[in-house]
Amino acid sequence: MSNNIQTKQKFKLFNKFLNVIENVGNKLPHPVTIFILFALAVIIISEIAFRAGLYVDFYDAKAGADQTVSAVSLLSADGLRFMINSATVNFTSFAPLGTVLVAMLGVGVAEGTGLINAALKKLVLSTPKRLITAVVVFAGVMSNIASDAGYVVLVPLGAMVFLSFKRHPLAGLAAAFAGVSGGFSANLLLGTLDPLLAGITNEALTASKMDLSILPTSNYYFMVASTFLITILGTWVTEKIVEPRLGEYKGIDTNESMEVTKSEVKGLIAAGLSILVFGAIMLYLTVPANGILRVDGSLDAFTHDGLVPAIMLFFLIPGLTFGMVSGTVKNDKDVVKFMSKSMASMGGYLVLAFFAAQFIQYFAYTNLGTILAVSGANFLEAIGFVGFPLIIAFIVVAGFINLFIGSASAKWGIMAPVFVPMLYKLNFSPEFTQLAYRIGDSTTNIISPLMTYFAVIVVFAQKYDEDTGIGTLISTMVPYSIVFLLGWTVLLAVWYMLGIPIGPEAFIRVN
Repeated sequence: MSNNIQTKQKFKLFNKFLNVIENVGNKLPHPVTIFILFALAVIIISEIAFRAGLYVDFYDAKAGADQTVSAVSLLSADGLRFMINSATVNFTSFAPLGTVLVAMLGVGVAEGTGLINAALKKLVLSTPKRLITAVVVFAGVMSNIASDAGYVVLVPLGAMVFLSFKRHPLAGLAAAFAGVSGGFSANLLLGTLDPLLAGITNEALTASKMDLSILPTSNYYFMVASTFLITILGTWVTEKIVEPRLGEYKGIDTNESMEVTKSEVKGLIAAGLSILVFGAIMLYLTVPANGILRVDGSLDAFTHDGLVPAIMLFFLIPGLTFGMVSGTVKNDKDVVKFMSKSMASMGGYLVLAFFAAQFIQYFAYTNLGTILAVSGANFLEAIGFVGFPLIIAFIVVAGFINLFIGSASAKWGIMAPVFVPMLYKLNFSPEFTQLAYRIGDSTTNIISPLMTYFAVIVVFAQKYDEDTGIGTLISTMVPYSIVFLLGWTVLLAVWYMLGIPIGPEAFIRVN
């Protein structure tokens, strides 16, 4: 009995902590203003760092060369020219901008015709309620096989699914976001991140004159187990911490009928067949070695540039099919109307994206993130930890640096040349070092405003609560970040003690 009381008291204290984060965060100005203030802060700090002569020397495994990086001032003549001349390019090249807008053309049609609503009603009627949270988190984790698609598709879909089950939509959004971003390194399949990080690790080994190389599959066994771990932890956090804290949702009316009409059933069947046809065509274009969408046998160009248009078509084609069969689409004007409505709903996001893009580019231009990352790596190398405590410290430092540099490959390019040979000398394999890095890199994605899709998630959340700000989102996601970091580290510790292979021909120890 006393244990239960102590547990409840701890939860109350934790809730108070989250409430403080939310209240402080939401008392700050509008997110647009916050990014403007962040940008101004970077301008001032860059001048101070430049005058102090801050610089770092390091080997960049991603670039394959020695680098000397100095702080660059935005208050210099070059800096002022950069801020003015690059403002438009900063905005138009902002990674999530095209991804979101192009994908939303197809999603807007699927939503406007009623396909998504009908599919959700069918899901509600056929899925046991107790499993829906796990399904949302698991789908989020698996979505990283399609790179950034999960942010655009699954995060808002998670909110819709929960709302259909008469649950708080922000809890569904958080569950999906936790799976997509917090579980970014986990998957049952190999994704684009695996060969990317392995290539950087191999470059670091070459630079250190170590006659070794690792495979893209080097972390596969551990990441398969991690998929189930993140699904379980994400489900628990959602149902035990996040959803009770959010309380009852009193926004959009959720009392609509869950009955699927005959016309909707016909539309769903037709839409399902259209997806099968579209899927067969895409397989024909991508799977064969001479597939049209392959360039010199590689799908890199498609996964990098063509995947988002494919996602748009994945929603557009069944959306049109459903609309024509169910009668919600009468002519081409209806389709354009649905697309236009979808674009109109993104107006607030466009404003936010402009200022977020400036801030992120200012931070990159000044080299402050690189200086911080190299300094953190050097600090960890100097503190003298050995054994598994060093691995834990490494994970924490990687997670901390992740708050300031969003790109997983950019951070690993800086950190790999330091830690791969250092930990190798302590009998830890390069595969294991890379694995520990991936844990730290994934777990703090969901609480970093510098993560490129963070602004997108804020806008998605404001659809259900217009008062949602950065404080609300961070306070909602902090429990996931803490639990994922602890749970993943414990799994790594168990793996470490048992000495289980972490992938095909990949072990924890060098010998």
